[in-house]
Amino acid sequence: MRFAILTVFAGLLVSVASAQDNSFKYALNGENTKILWSGTKANGKHDGGFKTVHGSATLSEVAGLKIDVEIDTTSLYSDDAKLTGHLKSPDFFAVKDHPKARFVSTKIDKTGANTYNVQGDLTLLGKTKQVNFPATITAGNALQIAASFKIKRADYGMTYGIGKIDDDVSIQVSVNASK
Repeated sequence: MRFAILTVFAGLLVSVASAQDNSFKYALNGENTKILWSGTKANGKHDGGFKTVHGSATLSEVAGLKIDVEIDTTSLYSDDAKLTGHLKSPDFFAVKDHPKARFVSTKIDKTGANTYNVQGDLTLLGKTKQVNFPATITAGNALQIAASFKIKRADYGMTYGIGKIDDDVSIQVSVNASK
């Protein structure tokens, strides 16, 4: 009996190890991963993004898809040079004190053919909050992700101009990374 249990356990370990051997890792960077944003106020809107990101997406038969991305907040840009400087100031991103932001997925659930609900932790200005958003994901020789969602900037301590500048910020993410 003991031998049978050990044999089954050993078989499970071999199965798990074999499945983990089938994992694929995609390198994420500023060339294949775009993180864009749109902010609005009563008299208009501004668009921008981040030029520099580093991270990985690992696809495993056992664990599914896991995403870990670090965003260089000093690479922030907008459609207005003066605004870009203000966004890098302590009123918004405080890039001198918080040069990095990070997103780490905690759960990705399939909701349709290529549609998923992504849940993860977004750390911005030293504050970590859970975010959830829908995404279209396809994987193979290339990993493609498209997502659009909103975050509340005040959740991360960005309260400058509340009442004049909308709290909701639209985020657009696109990934097209090869193995």
